[in-house]
Amino acid sequence: MAGKWYELITGSLADKKAYRQYKARIAALPEPYRTAANAFERYFMYNGGITDGDPAVMVTMLNDFADLWERAAVDGTPVDEIVGADPVEFAETFAAAYAGKRWIDKERTRLTDTIKGLGEEES
Repeated sequence: MAGKWYELITGSLADKKAYRQYKARIAALPEPYRTAANAFERYFMYNGGITDGDPAVMVTMLNDFADLWERAAVDGTPVDEIVGADPVEFAETFAAAYAGKRWIDKERTRLTDTIKGLGEEES
C-alpha cells in the first residue's frame, strides 16, 4: 500500500531504476563515446526529444541509445560515422523515431488553445 502511494507522488520506482541503469551504462563508455552520448542526452533534454507522458517510451529510447554507443565502442566505429555530418539532424531523427508526445507538443497545444480562447472572448 505505501509503495503505491509513494509511486503516485514520485513516479514509478522501476522507471527511476531503469534511468539510473542507463546513466551507469553511459558512464561506463570509453571516450569519446561517453562525451558524445552525454552531449546528445543534453540536447534531447533541451530540445524536448525526451517524451512526455509515457515513461516506457523514454526508457526504451534511452536503452536503445545506450545500445548504440556500446556497440559503437565495441566495434571501434568513429563517432562521426555514427552521427554523420550534422549531429543536430542525427539527434532529431533519433528522437523522432520514438512515438509519443514531446514537451514542445504540450506547449504548442497550450499556445494554440490560449490564442483561440482570446478570439472567442472578443466576439
